[in-house]
Formats: sequence, structure tokens, C-alpha cells
Amino acid sequence: MLPALKLDRLDLRILAQLQRNGRMTNVDLADAVGLSASPCLSRVKRLEQAGYIDGYSARIRMEMLGDTLTVFTQVTLTDHHREDFTRFEKAVRDIDEIIECHLVSGGYDYLLKVVTRGVNQYQVLMEDLLERDVGIEKYFSFIVIKSPFIKTHYPIEKLFPAEPS
Repeated sequence: MLPALKLDRLDLRILAQLQRNGRMTNVDLADAVGLSASPCLSRVKRLEQAGYIDGYSARIRMEMLGDTLTVFTQVTLTDHHREDFTRFEKAVRDIDEIIECHLVSGGYDYLLKVVTRGVNQYQVLMEDLLERDVGIEKYFSFIVIKSPFIKTHYPIEKLFPAEPS
């Protein structure tokens, strides 16, 4: 693993811009962050090589493809040994419909975000998971009725204000 770079305000601006539009041209990016094109491109390459930029992707408007069901699922495991967590995580990692998995504190162990074509597909998925005996004691499902907004970017410059040079 490469040593972490010391990021300055320009690096943070670059990351903030790219997460909002990974397809913007280098010239547009340079203009947005107040650099000329060549130094901007060098910084982007450096950020990619250091692992700060994990990849580029497209945001798909799923509603144009058809109806889907989003379910947040709270999962409580029967036992709480390291191998129990590892076994559960390994079991859910390769289930395509589970698009997020978070180990959380509080009254349950995991919060999953699941996207399926409907309630029946979700139920089959959960029944199959239970049959695999991966240590689930109980689960609760919360069906999303409406998502007024979903942000696909982090407030990088607010979370990590650059230190003065």
C-alpha cells in the first residue's frame, strides 16, 4: 500500500468535483478548481495512483428500466464471534441484490440495502439466505416508499477542510 498523500485544498476540490462528474474533461476540471490543465492532470493521476480515486462509474436511472423495490434490512446474528461476522459478510458479499452492507452499533448487527424487482424476489432472497445457515437470528425489513433524494457524493471539503499551507 502506498503511503498516504498530504492533500491540500486543491486536491480536495478535485476529489469533490470528480465525484459529482467523473466524466468532466480535464480542462473543465482545471477551470473548476482554479488550476491550469497540466498541473490538474498531474494531481488527478497522483490521486489515482495513491488510491484516493477508486474508479469511475455511471449513475443509472433505475426507474427508466422498470419498477424496483428498495429494502433496508436490519440483521441480528445469533453469535458474535469474529468468525460469525466473517461468515455472514462472506455470504452476503456475492449476492448482487445486496448493494450495501454495514456493520453497525446499537440494537442489531448489520444494516443491508437490498434492491429487487419486488417483494416476492426480496422474500426469496431472504429465505435462501436463511437456508444457508449463516448465523442470522432475526431480521427486520423496511420497504422504501419514496426516496426524495439520494446523494451520490460526500461533502469532502466540509468533512476535511484543508489545513492552511
